[in-house]
Amino acid sequence: MTQGSHMRDSLGGFLPGDEPIRLLAPDGTATDHPLVPQPVDPIDDADLLRAMYRDMVLARRVDTEATALQRTGELGLWSSCLGQEAAQIGSAHAMRATDFAFPTYRESAVAWARGVDPVGLLGLYRGTTHGGWDPVEHGFGLFTIVLGSQVLHAVGYAMGIQRDGSDDAVIAYYGDGAGSEGDVHEAMVFATVEAAPVVFFCQNNGWAISEPIERQTRVPFAQRAAGYGMPAVRIDGNDVLASLAVTRWALERVRTGSGPVFIEAITYRMGAHTTSDDPTRYRPAGELEHWAGLDPIDRMERYLRSTGAADDAWFAELEAQADALGERIRAHVRGAQDPDPIEMFDHVYAEPHADVQRDRTRWESMISGGAA
Repeated sequence: MTQGSHMRDSLGGFLPGDEPIRLLAPDGTATDHPLVPQPVDPIDDADLLRAMYRDMVLARRVDTEATALQRTGELGLWSSCLGQEAAQIGSAHAMRATDFAFPTYRESAVAWARGVDPVGLLGLYRGTTHGGWDPVEHGFGLFTIVLGSQVLHAVGYAMGIQRDGSDDAVIAYYGDGAGSEGDVHEAMVFATVEAAPVVFFCQNNGWAISEPIERQTRVPFAQRAAGYGMPAVRIDGNDVLASLAVTRWALERVRTGSGPVFIEAITYRMGAHTTSDDPTRYRPAGELEHWAGLDPIDRMERYLRSTGAADDAWFAELEAQADALGERIRAHVRGAQDPDPIEMFDHVYAEPHADVQRDRTRWESMISGGAA
């Protein structure tokens, strides 16, 4: 099927074809798509275009600083989203302030767009905090290492606000590898049966650690959605405009009580799975170079320059902002103080728990020089 041969399905959604929906070509030129009836609102909103580009650039700066800090021993680990900024920033800008996102451990760009201070985010990887931010304040859950578990949490939350009579919506972010987890299957069953207001946003970045996509599925992930009874759409995950437009459509649809929507964003993990991984051991030669040519930030810069939405002075100012952000991150991470070890027992349960209190008492005795 060609890009224009997608068809509406009986649920009012999209049937996935071979080609993902794209509104911004790799050379930075805007394109139309028959399933997006207008050239997408943001194309005429220069402020929003610049804001999304700015967020992608600054989110990448957080990413590169975190990788460098881990390499120099300042962080225990880092999970890069390098190359996936368009999928994350576009979808995040489609959300209302009162919507809620449930991330995995790679959504640092979504965190940035939702107003999470990267200093708090990196505290997780330095081991100085249990959380790092208030999920309610930002409408953004804490990072989840257990693959797929946040998708169940997202559906449960969506069912809760549905029963509260709210018209807010939820996005559940996860990677292609998590799509092989039972939790994701269970979440989709609950979501469709209950018509929960949740968007499943799968970032298909090609690799589940070292396992290629063909070891996970023989069909596009989006085709799985029909088996649950929900509409699905595939997008070019390196196109921030497509991510914004399709996620806007999906969120508005789920708000109406029409049930969940599945989005598969075709992108690429240009970095390692985590900083403990060496992708050169399993990725074929030339693959990274190919995807580097499809870099989402370069693509958007070409568009901004070609349309006159931003000039050299604006780009220079943004570069200065990125440098300042990098300096602030380095200073805070390197100057972070170790927390009181007793804090590990705080907030384990909502109410006091006898076992936790017993362990806390024993630990206090040990660190004060007493007997265990």
